[in-house]
Amino acid sequence: MIHFLTLEKMQITIKNEKDSTIHNIDFNGSSVGQLLKQLKINPETVLVVRNNEVITEKENLRDKDAVEILSVISGG
Repeated sequence: MIHFLTLEKMQITIKNEKDSTIHNIDFNGSSVGQLLKQLKINPETVLVVRNNEVITEKENLRDKDAVEILSVISGG
């Protein structure tokens, strides 16, 4: 018998500083990297912050998490 891991749908609040918006979304994944993929955001162009701490693509999210997506600015 094969058992499949099913992920519960989560509600994630996203604050995007680039366009000053806040959205509540349904998210079926588990990690920050999966969230960025769902949002079609290149992870190399942003920082993701939860509870005033930068979190990596590998970090797992929890239902009702609020994250902020910050654009990375580079200069030369």
